[in-house]
Amino acid sequence: MIERVRGTVVALHVDGAVLDVGGVGFRLEMSRTTLRDLPQMGEPAVALTYLHVRDEALQLFGFSSEEERELFLRLISVSKIGPKLALAALSVRRPREVRRAIAAGDVAFFQSVPGIGKKTAERLILELRETMAAIEGSITGPLADEEDGSEVHLAKAALAELGMTAAEAEHLLRDADPDTSANELVRVALRKRR
Repeated sequence: MIERVRGTVVALHVDGAVLDVGGVGFRLEMSRTTLRDLPQMGEPAVALTYLHVRDEALQLFGFSSEEERELFLRLISVSKIGPKLALAALSVRRPREVRRAIAAGDVAFFQSVPGIGKKTAERLILELRETMAAIEGSITGPLADEEDGSEVHLAKAALAELGMTAAEAEHLLRDADPDTSANELVRVALRKRR
């Protein structure tokens, strides 16, 4: 299996990117979340990968984090959820939020994903809920909850939605005062970026 790919971003598409690795262009299908985390064109990038083998094709999927790849693999283990639907679910929200939706039994969340109906959403939750609840229980705690709900964390998420990479948002908010509101932190970061 191809574990990861390191190369230069040479093309960005709506559903993926091409990384040039030693003169060979690897086309990786990616969620919108991962695409937002990728560096700009011409910059070096690393993507964790999963090679999906079918009778008629080989598809290489790219991820910005091990957390996202692991969730993708769990999603495609569910009957009637293929790689495209799994990527669609991961494009809606960050992996942690998708895990929480599963753990909470949020059928409406998955029905909002194009291609997933009520029955498929219910099956997905039924098959993965126990596992996701256990994972969520093991990573929550005072520090995890504090970081998730912090103003800095919310500001980083907002900057990502505005198209910034995680590294760029981290850099702009490096010296941020944690007592400042998320809205103000976003304004400050956008002013610094200019």
